[in-house]
Amino acid sequence: MAIKYIPFYTPLEGQAVLGNFVRTRRLLDYRGNRDVVPVIERGMVKYDLLREEPVGSNPNGNMVVRGDCVSTCAYLKDKGIKVDLVYIDPPFASGADYAKKIYLRHNPALAEKIEEAEKELSHDDMKSFEEKMYGDIWDKEKYLNWMYENLCAIKSVMSDEASIYVHLDHHIGHYVKILMDEIFGEENFRNEIIWKRTTSHAQTEGFAQIHDSIFVYTMCEEFVWNPQYKEHSQEHIAKYYSNVDEDGRKYALDNLTAPGAGEPRVFFGKTLAPPAGTHWRYSQENIDKLSAEGLIVMTGNDKPRFKRYLDSLKGSIIGGIWDDIYPVNSQADERIDYATQKPETLIERIIKASSNEGMLVADFFAGSGVTAAVAHKLGRRFVTCDIGINSIELTRDRLKNLGAEFDVMKVDDGVSLFRNPAQTMDRVKEIIPNLKEDAGLGKFWAGSISDTKKGKIPVYVPDLKNSQERLLDRAMMSRIVEEITKINADIDLKEVRIYYINKIDDAELKKEERHADPRILIVKEPLRPYLAETIELDKARWDGPHEVQDGCFRRWRLDLKWFFSDRVAKKIKDYNEVSLAQVNKYNDTHEDNRKTFTPLRISEEGLETIEMVSLDCTSADSQEWHADAEIKIDPKTSRMIINGVKTQKFWQGYIVSDERPLRMKVRNICGDETIFIIRNS
Repeated sequence: MAIKYIPFYTPLEGQAVLGNFVRTRRLLDYRGNRDVVPVIERGMVKYDLLREEPVGSNPNGNMVVRGDCVSTCAYLKDKGIKVDLVYIDPPFASGADYAKKIYLRHNPALAEKIEEAEKELSHDDMKSFEEKMYGDIWDKEKYLNWMYENLCAIKSVMSDEASIYVHLDHHIGHYVKILMDEIFGEENFRNEIIWKRTTSHAQTEGFAQIHDSIFVYTMCEEFVWNPQYKEHSQEHIAKYYSNVDEDGRKYALDNLTAPGAGEPRVFFGKTLAPPAGTHWRYSQENIDKLSAEGLIVMTGNDKPRFKRYLDSLKGSIIGGIWDDIYPVNSQADERIDYATQKPETLIERIIKASSNEGMLVADFFAGSGVTAAVAHKLGRRFVTCDIGINSIELTRDRLKNLGAEFDVMKVDDGVSLFRNPAQTMDRVKEIIPNLKEDAGLGKFWAGSISDTKKGKIPVYVPDLKNSQERLLDRAMMSRIVEEITKINADIDLKEVRIYYINKIDDAELKKEERHADPRILIVKEPLRPYLAETIELDKARWDGPHEVQDGCFRRWRLDLKWFFSDRVAKKIKDYNEVSLAQVNKYNDTHEDNRKTFTPLRISEEGLETIEMVSLDCTSADSQEWHADAEIKIDPKTSRMIINGVKTQKFWQGYIVSDERPLRMKVRNICGDETIFIIRNS
């Protein structure tokens, strides 16, 4: 395949390209920190961006990209697009797996007897289960290399007056702070914001971890800055604004001097010298003006004071400790059950402080889509990306409900065709023939294959979460050869197997392979066929479309009769087996208070496993999807959201469009989407 490399960023005049990173190795000397050097020297790999769905006319060029940070930045830089503010909430290297709660919807067949349906499905555990979204499990060294590459990519697309906010916690934030000093310059560090995200935390030893850190850097000394304020507390008002004028307005009497000697001024016809070592804050002209407005008063001993009215102030200027913004609670309207969802008020403060209307705001780890949503509400343009399909679907739906216009794009790198990198990695390792885990080889290798003639065959599988590994080029092959040399000292290797997604010309790869032991056969195999096996297309049956009368209009109606998702069925089966085992274990030790187990079941029609139905009335075979009619079923209430508008109606299994539908897209409750061609009925 033809490969284009985009430089990460242009170095300062007289600065070596890797000058900053060399200094990082001295300050932060961690194992494997040289692995990213050839990647930075090589540049960002440029892939095509394919438009999957236009939402509105999108004159501002807003984008929701399914793909990783580096690939998205490569595209932006190649197109000359600069961003004015970056907020990212990347994985925290916390060692945790994050899951999404999956809800069964109400069976449309029971829509007319909804009270009975609600009673039947009243218990949360009986209508929901969890699915792994992504794993935040990293080696510290690998995480720092990954973050270094991402931060270099982000810097390359930031405008001269841009700021970047990086949201982390105690697990890795202190290391990333040093990386950011190197990439953006210590002189461009502006703040460490402490967000007190909770008031308490159950902890028996040590101090509870109740805050996150947000590191703020700029590109240079001149940057967009709009001070933010919050209302004065009642304690502050009672202490400083105890005076009340005849109109009931509260005010404080403030000092009119500042440090540094100065000349006398005239107050109400009397010339007054400032106290020793101070000067009057205002010129004579301003003193006369303020006096005429009644804003300067004389107190005892001929001491002039400034009359500062409480209602004339914006509030207290906000500092670096944010203890007035709370996490998204379980009852909040904005909650969408995304594990790491951040509150809109947090992002709103950041966007207001470091951007102006019309500027471009970027978030390269979209998550729940909060940054793009708030940017739209505040009149900013936006670009956001994520590698997880659940994130992209949440972001797309959230923005569409707000009436935003944008394009849903896909990085055409051979990975974004698949739904979730964390799940896909688990599945790929299961379906590669005879591949077994092998802790003795180290974490670089996916495992090994045992062969009677060749012995142990180490297997390398690229990490789909890491953009460095998606292209097998000279830099990546050099790294693999280095790892082969390490294990060859302990194992008499005869063969090594390398799986790849994309690769450069074999002649170029051979130049690096020559550095390996010539007796070792290096076999390269494409990973795409195995990735294809991770896709399980859903099945559906329907009636129509039929023309129906809707008031004064003739419209098209399509009735879904049956839907089956093999993956949803497996998830429910796994849930039932685990739940039954837990109940049996409990009953073994609680004979006097035994529990009963009712398995989670779906109807024969299976329509309660549908999250969204969309109709394309524009094209039957286009790469782009046009959502000309759309119904989404709310996960918590099972009420319909019709073309982005919330309703109080339950879905009854059909969808109506103004024009004849040519294609139907169905999204199941796990987030998989399948497109069906609609034939003439």
